[in-house]
Amino acid sequence: MRASPLHHNPQVTPFAERIAAQEHAAGPAAAPPQAGGSAGPGAVPGPGSLPEQGAGVRPVVDYAAVRLIKREVGERLTSLLRASPGLSAAAQEQQGRALINEQVAIWSDAEAVKRGTSTSSAEDAAIAQAVFDLQFRAGRLQAHLDNPAVENIFINGYTDVWLDFTDGRRVQVAPVADSDEELRELLRDVARRTTGQSERSLSTADPFLALRLEDGSRLQAVIDVTPGTYVTIRRHSMRHADLGDLVGLGMIDPTLESFLRACVRAEKNVMIVGGQAAGKTTLLRALLKEIDPDERFATLETEYELFAHENGFHRQVVPMEARQSNGERVDGHSAGEITLMDLMYRALRMTLARIVVGEVRGPEIVAMLQAMTNGQGGNLCTLHAIGPQVVFDRIAELYLLAQANMSEQLAYRQAANGLHFIVFVSSVDETKIGGHRHRFVSHVLEVTGIGEGGRPDTNTIFGPRPEWSEPRAVPLMYPRCINDLRRAGFDSDLLNAPQGTWPGVLPLMVEGVS
Repeated sequence: MRASPLHHNPQVTPFAERIAAQEHAAGPAAAPPQAGGSAGPGAVPGPGSLPEQGAGVRPVVDYAAVRLIKREVGERLTSLLRASPGLSAAAQEQQGRALINEQVAIWSDAEAVKRGTSTSSAEDAAIAQAVFDLQFRAGRLQAHLDNPAVENIFINGYTDVWLDFTDGRRVQVAPVADSDEELRELLRDVARRTTGQSERSLSTADPFLALRLEDGSRLQAVIDVTPGTYVTIRRHSMRHADLGDLVGLGMIDPTLESFLRACVRAEKNVMIVGGQAAGKTTLLRALLKEIDPDERFATLETEYELFAHENGFHRQVVPMEARQSNGERVDGHSAGEITLMDLMYRALRMTLARIVVGEVRGPEIVAMLQAMTNGQGGNLCTLHAIGPQVVFDRIAELYLLAQANMSEQLAYRQAANGLHFIVFVSSVDETKIGGHRHRFVSHVLEVTGIGEGGRPDTNTIFGPRPEWSEPRAVPLMYPRCINDLRRAGFDSDLLNAPQGTWPGVLPLMVEGVS
């Protein structure tokens, strides 16, 4: 039975009075946005949308009431935690749900008095869920985080929210906050609740926030140096993919699947290269599944994205994550910071069969290639580059940025001596003309040593066929290390099929290989 605000109850009357006072001060309010609604044309509701009310009308969520209820629940939870400091997170959520249901019932009764009619059960459920998400999850962002079809979330100021879907669509949706300060407070709350990480602030003194959300998504927020609060959330739709999954997606064909499997099992050093959001990390996750479950290796990342220690397959993973500074500087150094370079040198002392770097983006390239040249094979990493032809220049750039005594020639020599294969992942986006975004491996280069001018020499083992308008990787030649791959179970006859095992050329709206 709902508690009525018309009867004296010392625990809930102040809250009912607070609701009434807020509504009196605000006066007649404009209709709040519908849950899952849109701020722009073409918007679509997220999954887990609220139950329909009447003839297809979604329950309206009053977010001012949600914030008020959340504040009341938060205060009572704080008191509860003082009395029971050892309460587990699950128990806190259970207690929170009970408190939310109680306070929503009070709100509902107050609304019934104001409206002259009862609220619907769907509206009450929507309010309760919105309060729970704000108290324990990511607020109005949670519906998008729960949607497996959402690939990226972009917030360009609190009023401007966009979703990238896995099929290539970019859609504008409703705001996730009613003010810039509310959005910042939501981000601070999320940062405080994020498990396994220390609290990270978002303020004028520290205007950048980077963290891994509970579902593994990567969040980057920026304030003050931008006109408002800008947020990018990168999702991981294929956390535990294997090579077979990538065949199903059309990223590789069965021939290349067999080849890459043999490269990992033959302990070849492989660098996966491509542009942003091309699928490098997804391919790296799939390659990790080809490592023996009991082989001991480390993953080094700025934020966990490979999830090898969570995939239920590997039993000897040493996952290592870099750590940001706490914002202070001591003797010219960022206090508390642990870089990938720091992790690399520690990993080299841990008796590992392989080292895997989620993304090489700085001076750790030096340690990575040193690890590849010291006789330890099977190391894997990713690198950003716009094309396979600029990979070695990118490596040289990172070398020159690493230390003053590094040189371009040293970078070329260590790349030539340490790398075995470079796998380039391409992306063709035809969404602007009504098509789809295609992600696929376009090149596999074998590094064969020092070539002209001291640059590494390569053979293109797999590559596109411009004469057939085929941009995806198909067999072009045998690698020099073919016998090593045969010993790892590769059937070299697969390389004799010029079209690989693709059923046909990639169906593009604009044909041709750029």
